[in-house]
Formats: sequence, C-alpha cells, structure tokens
Amino acid sequence: MGDRTVDQNGPMRVLVTGGTGLVGRAIEHVVKEEGGAREGEEWIFLSSKDANLMDMGETRAVFQKHQPTHIIHLAAMVGGLFKNMRANLDFWRNNIYINDNVLQAAHEVDSVRVVSCLSTCIFPDKTTYPIDETMIHNGPPHESNYGYAYAKRMIDVHNRAYHQKHGRCYTAVIPTNVFGPHDNFNIEDGHVLPGLIHKAYIAQKEGSPLVVWGSGTPRRQFIYSLDLARLFLWVLREYHEVDPIILSVGEEDEVSIKEAAEAVVEALGFKGQVTYDTTKADGQFKKTASNAKLLRYHPNFTFTPFKQALKQTCDWFVANYDNARK
Repeated sequence: MGDRTVDQNGPMRVLVTGGTGLVGRAIEHVVKEEGGAREGEEWIFLSSKDANLMDMGETRAVFQKHQPTHIIHLAAMVGGLFKNMRANLDFWRNNIYINDNVLQAAHEVDSVRVVSCLSTCIFPDKTTYPIDETMIHNGPPHESNYGYAYAKRMIDVHNRAYHQKHGRCYTAVIPTNVFGPHDNFNIEDGHVLPGLIHKAYIAQKEGSPLVVWGSGTPRRQFIYSLDLARLFLWVLREYHEVDPIILSVGEEDEVSIKEAAEAVVEALGFKGQVTYDTTKADGQFKKTASNAKLLRYHPNFTFTPFKQALKQTCDWFVANYDNARK
C-alpha cells in the first residue's frame, strides 16, 4: 500500500459513501458533468453493494482498499415520517453502527477531512425559530423520528471527540428537505415531495384524485439536490470548522405542503381533483432553519428557484419512471 499513502498536499482522493443515493448521484453529476473535480483528483462513489458499512470489517476493508484523503459520508438508513414512526430502534442502531464504523475507518487510514450529512429533522421539537447550528443538542427531537435524530446528532459528538483527541477536522452539514433526480419516490416510505410527485403521476394516469396525506399546513424549506451537491464540494474544499453548518435556502423560501402539492400539480400538468386526508399525521409543523452562517461564508451562492428545480425533478421522474426508486 506504500504508493497510496495519504499526501495531504496532493490531489484529493474522495470516497463518497451512499454514492448511489439522491445526494450521491447529484455530487457525481456535479463532479463529472459540471467540472466540479479538479485535475488529478480521484472520486470513488460507494454503494451498499461495495460494503456493508454496518460491519466494521467490511468498512475497514473498503477504506484500506481506496485509502481516501477525503470522505463525504452520506450512507444512512433513511425514510419519511411513516417509516420512522414504525422503526425507531432500527434507525437508531443501524445509523450508530454506520457512523461509528465510517469515522473510525477514516481515522485509521489517516483521512484529513470527513464531511457527514445530518438533517434539520434532528433538531429539538420544542425550540425557537429560526433554528441555527448551535441548537442541535438543546432538547429532545420530535417523537416520530427520535431514533434517527439521536443517531445523527451523535455524529456531531463523534466529530468533536476526534478533534479533541486526534486533532481531526471532521465536520457535518445540515441540509433541509432535499429533493431531485434519483430520489426515493416510494409513496409509503419516501419523503414528502417525491411521494407527492409519484402520487400525482399515478392519479394523472388513472384519472383519480390526488390525495395528500395530512392537512397541508406544515411548512418546509426544500433544497435541490444539485444545489446541495455544489455546496458539499465547497464545504469539502473551503469550510474548516468542526462545528456543523446548515445548508439551506432562506427562511423566506419556506413553503407549505399545500403549496408544494400545488407546485407538483403545476409541474406535472395534473388536471384532477386534490384532496387532503387529515386522518394522516402531519409530523412537525415546521423546522425553519437559518442559513445566516452559510451566507456569511458564501454570500454569492445562487439557489435554483423551487419551481424550476421541481419541474426538472418531475421531468426526470416521468422520463425514468421504470428505473426510478419507488
């Protein structure tokens, strides 16, 4: 392995865990199609077929094989509101194993940077708004997804401890609700926007009403996966704090689920009736996050307008319906 030791000043060798998911595919697109990679860099996109990251032996082996200098850690057990409500124990255990194995394996191969991915759903349920990066540990998360939320919060604890003991600059980003091509469009277990897109597509085909789960009143900030991917590259290269950073559109760009459903209807050209099933849970009413820290560091970043990004996502889903995750 002598020829693959980590040269901290040479070109990056970046390992992306969860490389075939929503954000991994977006990063791959930015790296390969938008010239996001620099000369001499090597980018490796791992999928669950390459290694079971819940197993330390397999994790160690794949890190030893690739000897990454930098890691973007996206791999996780994820799901929407209803899947979380059914499986809190699995979300807790599986994500704890994955995160502990990845960060320890990164340290063992002397990786200089790890950027892990958290989520705004890990913040305290009872809080003041807007949420900022200092508030992660200020109280229990929403009861619907406490297993996932606590496991993700522990990445921040891991990062601080690796910094304290080994001087590592491992950090985490906290995106708001991500959407885009290659999402999981599963209606039962997916997140709200891809679920709405899939439901509207089926309703359109069958000539039936579009039934939106819940009241439509909860509010969310949505970030397009390609915007998030561009920001991930910026964090990897330019952001040098251990403390996490929220990656989000502004508070003024928050939309209600009803507004999101109407935007999906418009993007797909759906002509049928839209109804709201208020017997279904709403989840958290809002999780409004502040992107002030991001704007301080990167004031010139331009987000893709929500309706434009949603149209691109809907077009991708229709064009790739047979192969999309659903």
